[in-house]
Amino acid sequence: MKPNTQQLNDLTIQVRRDILRMVHAVNSGHPGGSLGCTEFLVTLYQNIMDRKEGFDMNGAGEDLFFLSNGHISPVFYSVLARSGYFPVSELATFRLINSRLQGHPTTHDGLPGVRIASGSLGQGLSVAIGAAQAKKLNNDSNLVFTLHGDGELQEGQNWEAIMYASAKKVDNLIATVDLNGKQIDGTTDEVLYMGSIRAKFEAFDWDVIDIKEGNNIEAIIAGMTEAKSKTGKGKPVCVLLHTEMGNGVDYMMYSHAWHGKAPNDAQLENALSQNYTEAESDY
Repeated sequence: MKPNTQQLNDLTIQVRRDILRMVHAVNSGHPGGSLGCTEFLVTLYQNIMDRKEGFDMNGAGEDLFFLSNGHISPVFYSVLARSGYFPVSELATFRLINSRLQGHPTTHDGLPGVRIASGSLGQGLSVAIGAAQAKKLNNDSNLVFTLHGDGELQEGQNWEAIMYASAKKVDNLIATVDLNGKQIDGTTDEVLYMGSIRAKFEAFDWDVIDIKEGNNIEAIIAGMTEAKSKTGKGKPVCVLLHTEMGNGVDYMMYSHAWHGKAPNDAQLENALSQNYTEAESDY
């Protein structure tokens, strides 16, 4: 049975606490984008994707997810752990020497749930397209999901993949773009203005859906359900997820400053005080 909205909200708060503790413990990591995508990834794994018990790299008979903007590994690791892929206690090893939970996800240590290394931006969509085509060849009706940063779209490889996916009618693919308008050096418009992302995807013949309230779980469920309904109709699907970087921590929001900066002791306590749930289970 899928969790209800209150349970998803409680889990979102718990994942925020995990993110904050993880980056604080090693004074390193990327809390801003992680916090901005928390509602999305919690909802994706707990409500949207068709998952099976256990983990294997083949991924036959289940939906697959590929994280392209791998620097938001804190939220990815927390959601994987809280979804049963590996022990929650392992979150305490984030970015430590010999840990399976490095700053960017890798595959050589065999961490369950991680299908590609995604330290270098711009590559996730290409891999996801290959996985989606493999599912078609194997008569596997499940879907492939991806997540990308808006700043990441400044990488040219994305657009080759976007062109290819529509030309080859890869219609079992849902690519979500985290539209927070910020990247490490400033706003995306300041760094490299890209115009209308919607118009660009539509020009490449994708179906495009906007989730205007990208930090609202009910809006995410509605938007992703609509996205799923558009699969299998000859076009890949793009979801434009409008989020706020640092969401849930007031002093991190509305600025790019917390893209890759860890909170100090006082800032951690402040952030945790803003994210409390009686269902908490810190590692």
